[in-house]
Amino acid sequence: MDDHTHTHSHGSHGHHHVHSDEEKKAVLNRLSRAIGHLESVRRMVERDEDCSEVLIQLSAVRNAINNTGKLIMKNHISHCIVEAIEQDDLEAVEALNHAIDHFIK
Repeated sequence: MDDHTHTHSHGSHGHHHVHSDEEKKAVLNRLSRAIGHLESVRRMVERDEDCSEVLIQLSAVRNAINNTGKLIMKNHISHCIVEAIEQDDLEAVEALNHAIDHFIK
């Protein structure tokens, strides 16, 4: 299997970071599963299913989203932040800190 990589930039910084297709696919798969799960929770509400079960399933969706965020963060640190530190790019580190503040409340 070919290990393709994609370059993308973050924000207005103009950084170019490389992530493998495998990493991107893993994130997209997790997002697709979370979206599907959330759609099923919406259908539960439409069918007036038990509120306690809806809350439990909604909690599972939230956990899936949090785990996806952790994966994105790990990938970002492993590639983008390591590269930024090597280039003395403190702006990228500050951008990560800002993102973490929003992600973890």
